[in-house]
Amino acid sequence: MKRTLQLFLASLVVSFAGFAQAPPDIVSELVLLNVKTGKEKVILREKRHFEAPNWSRDGRHLLINASGRLEKISVKGRKMGMIDTGFADNCNNDHGLSFDGRWLIVSHNDERVSSPGGNSRIFILPAMGGVPRLITANYPSYWHGISPDNRWVVYCAMRDGAWDVYKTNVITDEEIRLTDAAGLDDGPEYSYDGEWIYFNSHRTGRMHVYRMRPDGSGQTQLTFDDYDNWFPHPGPDNRQVVYISYMEDQQGGHPFGKDVRIRLLDVETKQTRDLTPVFYGGQGSLNVHSWSPDGKSIAFVRYIEKE
Repeated sequence: MKRTLQLFLASLVVSFAGFAQAPPDIVSELVLLNVKTGKEKVILREKRHFEAPNWSRDGRHLLINASGRLEKISVKGRKMGMIDTGFADNCNNDHGLSFDGRWLIVSHNDERVSSPGGNSRIFILPAMGGVPRLITANYPSYWHGISPDNRWVVYCAMRDGAWDVYKTNVITDEEIRLTDAAGLDDGPEYSYDGEWIYFNSHRTGRMHVYRMRPDGSGQTQLTFDDYDNWFPHPGPDNRQVVYISYMEDQQGGHPFGKDVRIRLLDVETKQTRDLTPVFYGGQGSLNVHSWSPDGKSIAFVRYIEKE
């Protein structure tokens, strides 16, 4: 049992750190997907590993992560250069923009600290680039969302050997624990109206989508199928939630290189539907918020093992 737990924790650290261990000949595709029609548009296809797209709040470009750095890609696929994140040059998958588009939040694997769960800490800087400011002194901390008023960030963190959802005040570094269920709680993200935090949890022995109030109350399970459901991202209409589903039980991890599909949940009707067929992906495909500002499309990354 102890050995199994050690292997499980090791797999989580690999996943959280953003080290997807992709094959050297991997091809990455940056895809824009219309959630109503299902129409896809591949805007960037390269023989290298990139991941975790964010859509800018003005709708003009996307951010992707590659080798710890953030790159800007226009919605037409034109490369627009790197974001200057200063010393935070070992960013993992967990990065994104504030609702007003002014701020960029990154999870940086900080070599100045270390722990069994990893060395990720959360920093904030101007969206156009600049000097990062530390938000979370505690570690490891993996960012996933920010409140609409820019006061709080929410993230997955390991404290005392347990992975749970926390929030921290952006100014005061006041850390508040929001979940304490057995098993991993991850992927917290605020809805656009600030009324809910969506997240995924392994508390039942299978990964599913949940939501709760910003104070941690009202934790409610939203998916009940046989998939492993990760990283729920609420849309601008506060009704649609997009997430990624592994076809097979991943034992609480979210590895790279698995059969997955992207699905859409209507939180009012409780209905879900597939947005994509099964594809080769997982870690890196849809880790962070990637809705277009008009709520019509999402961005994701699909991988191809060989040309």
